[in-house]
Amino acid sequence: MKAQITIGLLAFFASVWILFEGIQTYYSDTIYAIVLVFLLLVVMLILSYVIIAILEWIKIFDLKTNAIIALVVLTAFMINLIIFLLKG
Repeated sequence: MKAQITIGLLAFFASVWILFEGIQTYYSDTIYAIVLVFLLLVVMLILSYVIIAILEWIKIFDLKTNAIIALVVLTAFMINLIIFLLKG
């Protein structure tokens, strides 16, 4: 459980800097921006739990390798999602 939370938080903070840079340009409402950041954090924690649980269920790699794979996948997903949100 600690691995899922740690990976979720690491991926969130690694990718949310893009949102912080573009949030003032694209979103003038501060409440909307704060809610968006909070929802993205919740999504990251849920996705990290699911991805690591699936990788542990398959049992191909150990927990450290699964954590690194999950971190890379979640960071890439979040960067793409944030860019999509900022464009649209």
